[in-house]
Amino acid sequence: MNLPSTTHLVLIPSFNPGRKVLATVRAARAQWTPVWVVVDGSTDGSADWLSAEAATDPGLRVLVLTENQGKGSAVLHGITLAAQAGFTHALTMDSDGQHPETLIPDFMAASQAAPNAMVLGKPVFGAEAPLVRVMGRKLSNGWANLETLSLGIGDSLYGFRVYPIAPLMKVMHGTRFMRRFDFDPEAVVRLCWAGVRPINLDAPVRYFSPQEGGVSHFNYVRDNLLLSGMHARLLVGFVLRLPLLLWRRLVK
Repeated sequence: MNLPSTTHLVLIPSFNPGRKVLATVRAARAQWTPVWVVVDGSTDGSADWLSAEAATDPGLRVLVLTENQGKGSAVLHGITLAAQAGFTHALTMDSDGQHPETLIPDFMAASQAAPNAMVLGKPVFGAEAPLVRVMGRKLSNGWANLETLSLGIGDSLYGFRVYPIAPLMKVMHGTRFMRRFDFDPEAVVRLCWAGVRPINLDAPVRYFSPQEGGVSHFNYVRDNLLLSGMHARLLVGFVLRLPLLLWRRLVK
């Protein structure tokens, strides 16, 4: 069993993932201690399954929100308690098995070697990846690179990444946004604005069919509208920060 870390934890926000969550959490626990799961108002029974798992595993902690508040809110809830417990960094990953748990130690090691940076997963897609999702993220990545003057965001949407907790909490408390699906791209843009350097590491992403237990809560209309509004806001922030960003590019 891996030795417990006192600085870095795995944080898994989770909303109605189905039975995949148990395999995901067990796989993460095989790679790292501790692992925390934030159950974000799930109604699929996963809070009970995970609580039963945690009762026999001291390296697993389950936090249950009674109502669904969104991914960003779940992450903020988790990192707030993590900071109170003395943790400095959190690796976030999805609960549905799409992210490569075997790379957790590599991402943590990269973070430990550069604690002031954020370590971002850069997705490597398999043949099963939906084309509309692959093309859609290219558009979001283009906007994110514009909004940061290409300071090094390899992928703005992939949620397998290690955040330094203190600057993430600061940028989240500075806005009422970043609380739902818009969390991942807005977090990396705002952290870049705050001077947090991105480190990009390749990481495979898996898409499971419904027959394989795959669950997706992505709504093409709702979530694309959310992302469009987010990038409109970030463009305003980009213009206001343009002199500082240009200076960083010159001295980089």
